[in-house]
Amino acid sequence: MSRTNLTYQEDLSYWVGLSLFPKFGPARQKKLLAYFSDAKSAYEAQKRELISAGLDEKTAAEFIQSRSGYDLDSEMEKIKKQEIGVITYADLEYPRLLSELPDAPALLYYRGNLKCAQRFCLAVVGSRKFSSYGEHATMKLVGELARCGLSIVSGLAIGIDTLAHNAALQANGKTIAVLGSGVDKLSVYPRANFNLSEKIIDNGGLLISEFPLGTPALRHHFPQRNRIVAGLSLGALIIEAAAKSGALITAGLALDYNREVFAVPGNIFSAVSAGTNELIKNGAQLVASAQDVLSALSLENANASQKAQKNIPDTALESDLMSILNHEPMHINTLARTAKLDTATINATLITMELKGYIRNVGGGNYILS
Repeated sequence: MSRTNLTYQEDLSYWVGLSLFPKFGPARQKKLLAYFSDAKSAYEAQKRELISAGLDEKTAAEFIQSRSGYDLDSEMEKIKKQEIGVITYADLEYPRLLSELPDAPALLYYRGNLKCAQRFCLAVVGSRKFSSYGEHATMKLVGELARCGLSIVSGLAIGIDTLAHNAALQANGKTIAVLGSGVDKLSVYPRANFNLSEKIIDNGGLLISEFPLGTPALRHHFPQRNRIVAGLSLGALIIEAAAKSGALITAGLALDYNREVFAVPGNIFSAVSAGTNELIKNGAQLVASAQDVLSALSLENANASQKAQKNIPDTALESDLMSILNHEPMHINTLARTAKLDTATINATLITMELKGYIRNVGGGNYILS
């Protein structure tokens, strides 16, 4: 197993190289990167080493053949020319909630403001076909939630997704479009929403995808996209969905990732409300107002918390504690032992972090990330 001393930036082109091979999904990429010292070593490995790292012989051979046709310098030049960002799960700026997923993408491509993904995010999805009721509910609810400081995450699809992005923009809020294609201008899908995608970026929002430049929108990409929509978000709000709507896949993924699932009730005679009504029957939280979502997520003061985060700088100690905490309660004594801190220091730090909105005390000396 070869070892190199590359910087993160020098190694980045090899992360991109690994992402170019279609058969390297998150599991295989992470398997390689766990075995090799860096992406360059994984990318340049010989067949025997790739098999030792956990690849089957056929996949290893196919990768070696495919990489001979890759031009990483050219690929990185295209990325730079088109002002596309690349971030890996080894980067501190990688979206924290997304990083908790067992199948989180090893690498993300993006255009726009990546900080949107570090805010309080809410997924909003629904059917391609919608009623006037669904349109009104989306514009009202999403507009209010965006004004309260939530980043609205959706899939840029025709229908409720489009309405959700537009509602956030009209409220001067931030919105994130997760694509089932590349984020480069020629690949954005659907093409009918290309202008919307540019408007999202121009207004401080974000386009994001795990797929390399030039990747078309293929059918099997959309379930993969949906897991990122759910994974970025504290919860998923479903506004109109037929019984077999793709939006229900996102709801299911949100449940798998221990996110909150919300649904707007609809007309019992309407086909586009069958899915949302069924979600409510099965335990999803019924939403009749933006306040229902904010209260369930304990985000009544989301704007104030995010302003505080911008105005008060982090310390190294705060960063250490945030890397230990997650969304499962952890007792202060466990935190102190893990971080090797005395009681006085950890108490003072936790109080400060709670004031900044980074964490919440959920009682009994237990803390979670906000």
